[in-house]
Amino acid sequence: MKKIIYALLATLSGIVLLLSYRTSLDAVPPSDIAGPASSTTQSTSGSASTTTAGTTTGLTDGTFTGDTTQTRYGPIQVQITVRGGKITDAQALQYPDSNGRDQQINAHAIPLLVSETVQGQSAHIQMVSGATYTSDGYASSLQSAIDQAQQ
Repeated sequence: MKKIIYALLATLSGIVLLLSYRTSLDAVPPSDIAGPASSTTQSTSGSASTTTAGTTTGLTDGTFTGDTTQTRYGPIQVQITVRGGKITDAQALQYPDSNGRDQQINAHAIPLLVSETVQGQSAHIQMVSGATYTSDGYASSLQSAIDQAQQ
């Protein structure tokens, strides 16, 4: 009988401790992991300035390749296509894929990041849970490509 009471008290104590544990709810802003390595402007033609949600994008039409951003798991480089002053396509030219886990993570993350880029029309995109390094590197390279398109 004594052992049953101790077991119940230990279980109850464990449940109380689990329920009272506070998790962090603070968001951590993305940061540039590494400095720029190289940049290439593929092609440019014409110039356009459009208004999206009340702001002027001022992007030049063409294809722009962002700087390669080095992350903990490998380099990431993004290329955007601008038409009519809007980002119409984005591609990850380089991203970590050297092992099965990298391939699994990035097969999910890269399409989401590309979709966020086209929808958001900026480098201020939603990060992908579980792919923090990829998301940070992608956003950094994307900002570099957008900077080139604004010149």
